[in-house]
Amino acid sequence: MHTEMTSKPRRSLRGLAARLGLLCVGLLMALGAAAQDSGAVLLKDTQAWLDQAVAAARPAGAAPLRLVVSVGSLDSRLNLAPCAQVEPYIPAGMRLWGKTRLGLRCTDGRARWNVFLPVQVQAFGPAWVVRGDVPAGKVLEASDGVQAEVDWAQEPQAILADMELWVGQTATRALATGQPLRAGMVRPAQVFQAGAVVRVVAQGAGFAITSDGQALSAGFLGSQARVRMEGGRILTGIVTDNRTVRIDL
Repeated sequence: MHTEMTSKPRRSLRGLAARLGLLCVGLLMALGAAAQDSGAVLLKDTQAWLDQAVAAARPAGAAPLRLVVSVGSLDSRLNLAPCAQVEPYIPAGMRLWGKTRLGLRCTDGRARWNVFLPVQVQAFGPAWVVRGDVPAGKVLEASDGVQAEVDWAQEPQAILADMELWVGQTATRALATGQPLRAGMVRPAQVFQAGAVVRVVAQGAGFAITSDGQALSAGFLGSQARVRMEGGRILTGIVTDNRTVRIDL
C-alpha cells in the first residue's frame, strides 16, 4: 500500500523528512485507540493515517517533489492483544526517509506489546544524472550531466541538485550512465602538488599584494592550502586556480 504527496525540492530534504515524521507521530497517536483486535486493523489504520497526512501536507508550487509513502506488513505470525492506546515511535537510529520502520507499542492493554512496521518513503524529483560513463579521476564538465527524475531518498547521500556543486569537480570513482550525482561522488580538482611554487595574492579593503610562495600541501580548487612565504612565514589561503592561493586580510 502506498500514497503520494508533493513538496518543493530543496538542496537538503532533512527538514521535509522531519515534518513527515512529526505528522506520523501526531496522527498515529490519534488512531491508536482504533487499533484493538489485530495487526491487520492496526496496519489499516496506519495506512489510513498516512493517506490523511500526505493529503494535508500537499503544498502548492512549481517544480514539485513527489513523495511516495508505502507501508509494509506486520509479521503474519503476530496475534496482538486488544489495546486501548497504541504509541508510535521512531526507533533509535532510524528516520522516516528511504527504507525504514515505525515502532508501535501498546501502552494500555492487558498485554503490553511492541511491534515494528516497515515503511518506505520515496522522493521523486529532478536531479542531475551522469550522461555517459565517467572514469574515476575525471574532472566533470557540464556536458557530463543531464537532468532526470530520480528518487532522492534511495540512498542516504545528499543529491547534488545545483550544477555548481559538481561541475569542475573530480569523480572519486567510476560513475555509470544514469547514476544520480550525490555527495561523495565528487571532490575538488587537485591543481598543484605540495612543494610547487604558487602565486599568493593577499588582499584587503582596497588593496592586493602578490608574491610567490611554496605550497606545503596539495592544492584543491576551492579548498584551503598552506603556503610558506619567502621570509619563512606560513599562511593559509583558498586555492582559486591552478597556481594561485588567495589570502583575505
